[in-house]
Amino acid sequence: MLKHRRAELLSGLIDRYVRLEKSESFWYSTSGKAGVGYVLVDPVARTRQPAFDHDRLTAAVAAAAGKPKGSAVPYLLELEPGESALVAGPDGLWRCALEDYSCTPGRLPATAGPGESLSPDGRWTVFVRDHNLWARDEDGTEFAVTTDGAADNAYGVGPTFGQFRSVARAFGVVPGPVVRWAPDGHRLLTHRMDERDVETLHVLESTPRTGHRPVTHTYRYPMPGEPGQPQAHLVVVDLERRTVTASDGGPLHTPYLSPLSVGRAWWSPDGTTIYYLDSGRDARTQRLIALDPATGHTRTVIEETGATRVEPTQVILDPAMVHTLRNGQILWYSQRDGWGHLYRYSAAGELLNQVTTGPWAVRSIAHIDQDAEVVYFTAAGLVADDPYVRQICRVALDGTEFARLTDDSDDHTVWVPGSGAYLVDTASRVDLPPVAVVRDRSGEVVLELERGDATALAQAGWSPPERFTTKAADGVTDIYGILWRPYGFDPDRRYPVIDHIYPGPQTFRAQPGFDNSWTGEPEAYAALGFVVVAVDGRGTPGRDKAFHDASYGHLDEAGGLADHVAALTELGSRYPWLDLDRVGATGSSGGGFATVRALLEYPDFYTVGVASSGSHDYRRYLSIWGEIYHGPWDPERYEALANSRLAENLAGRLLLIHGELDDNVPIFQTFTMVDALIAANKDFDLLVVPGVGHAMFHRESYVLRRKWDFFVRHLMGAEPPAGYRLADIPMHFEPGAQF
Repeated sequence: MLKHRRAELLSGLIDRYVRLEKSESFWYSTSGKAGVGYVLVDPVARTRQPAFDHDRLTAAVAAAAGKPKGSAVPYLLELEPGESALVAGPDGLWRCALEDYSCTPGRLPATAGPGESLSPDGRWTVFVRDHNLWARDEDGTEFAVTTDGAADNAYGVGPTFGQFRSVARAFGVVPGPVVRWAPDGHRLLTHRMDERDVETLHVLESTPRTGHRPVTHTYRYPMPGEPGQPQAHLVVVDLERRTVTASDGGPLHTPYLSPLSVGRAWWSPDGTTIYYLDSGRDARTQRLIALDPATGHTRTVIEETGATRVEPTQVILDPAMVHTLRNGQILWYSQRDGWGHLYRYSAAGELLNQVTTGPWAVRSIAHIDQDAEVVYFTAAGLVADDPYVRQICRVALDGTEFARLTDDSDDHTVWVPGSGAYLVDTASRVDLPPVAVVRDRSGEVVLELERGDATALAQAGWSPPERFTTKAADGVTDIYGILWRPYGFDPDRRYPVIDHIYPGPQTFRAQPGFDNSWTGEPEAYAALGFVVVAVDGRGTPGRDKAFHDASYGHLDEAGGLADHVAALTELGSRYPWLDLDRVGATGSSGGGFATVRALLEYPDFYTVGVASSGSHDYRRYLSIWGEIYHGPWDPERYEALANSRLAENLAGRLLLIHGELDDNVPIFQTFTMVDALIAANKDFDLLVVPGVGHAMFHRESYVLRRKWDFFVRHLMGAEPPAGYRLADIPMHFEPGAQF
């Protein structure tokens, strides 16, 4: 069951929450089998109610637009409870009075246009033009903020890799400038991105939508060991004074994403200081640096060094767990004692105390009550049966009064409305749809919001997956995963098995909650009649530091492939309906690397593989991956990271898939593998997809159908239906999809 189809058969799931200003109230939207709905919540009054009369508003918008009434509720953009709603409907935006449901053409409050960023007070708009940062005031007057920008040394842009140009082209997106606004609205932090010494790569668009000749796209792409790397030089801009003040700190190593884009730089609430995190090239030292926006002077507040990565969070795109408080103190995340915990420092950078402690890991900070000096957070490792399950906790900043606000076996995520007096808690398991409630600061449930319902999904043949644990290859360590049974499961039959792989090490694969970005494809394979397994082997995040560090210097082990084999072998002895003579593997990006490595390292175990967009040689992938997850460049140590050196081992059936415009994992990665397989005289299948990048947008349905056909034919031993055409998959872009 593909994810978009799955979503259509679920009810009671919340899509988004929106805070209401100066209030504890908020609204949220739902979608799925019951259709789109909008609900207004007042935690203080302990009430939830429809945000408006959905049927009446739908009819009113259609009438105002001169269109027949449809069944789709217009998309809610802005709500003034009891007063008005701004919605996107037929022929544009409509502002509807909720007293009499009269609708007139509407418009959003001042917003930034494509490629622009608007100041918090709405007075200034900034954008990039001709490699420089430009500004426009309220009167429409434009002026150049900087004048010395140049190609590959421009202001207000991220590193070329982080611009995701193929994705931007696919979605028609114009990236905005990379800036962080000051609270006063007339100052901002940005940087000059120097990529002049970074080597270039080229991708060829063989079938451009306009024109007849192929088009070459050239961009900067840093690889491990190369001296030329993107460098961000921070500057502070004062738009009122039209001044640009350069930081006296060294440039930031920025091969991946700008620290401004991922929350690694921020202003103090009073606007007197800028803070940013600097991890250097090898990420073995993490520094919190304070920047004076008036003078550009910098000072190191906290510095921590380790034998491997020192990170502000284990999962690379999670919000950094470093916070500066009003009183100048700092809440700092560290794994120095072997677990991810919080520490409190003085404004001068002196350690005051460890805030959290124990054989468990802080996973996210939900809210800091600075008046009460209490932090609310999620933690994993408190549930004995599953170290990945997150619970909601609180603790005083002095390390006392630790308390769990949830005490069950469900996985919890948190969203905080208003002042933080209430927490919206969503709890789920792989076999339990989400239940969303509002809790007060003591953890008491004050209001249930939604209860997920998978009845219609089950009627379509779905059955809940199973969360399992087995021993790793060392015979000692517990590892965890998810198993999907085939639709129409019969325990007296034997089923082929697909290992759905993603090795990290920047994230983990088998998350314990009900829904995540990995869900759809494994369930589709289960619908085709396969057992599907996802495993997190040693070397992936989400647990203790040592478990994650098992991959440091060992990226060639692809997220613990030996653990995958051990897990499947143990599951085979547990469940006789697993046919371990028919085991396949599939994955994309790093999962493509792991899929090929599985067939080459364990040819007697994995017999069929489908590898999409595979990073088959980390020596020639983005520098950050090798240098922070494998260690500093060493040609001999990095040689093990090339799948091509094992081409002679291929014995099974392999399908390689790659998009020609992939600017994340360039297509030469697959061609290098192809060349090695040809040299080894091996048979394999290859699908090159014109006009698409890493995530196969516009061609997902065709690529997916080819994957299905390959496994049905070569692992199941059946013939797929001739001429079958999979319906187009709706365009979507989730965080992390590019990786």
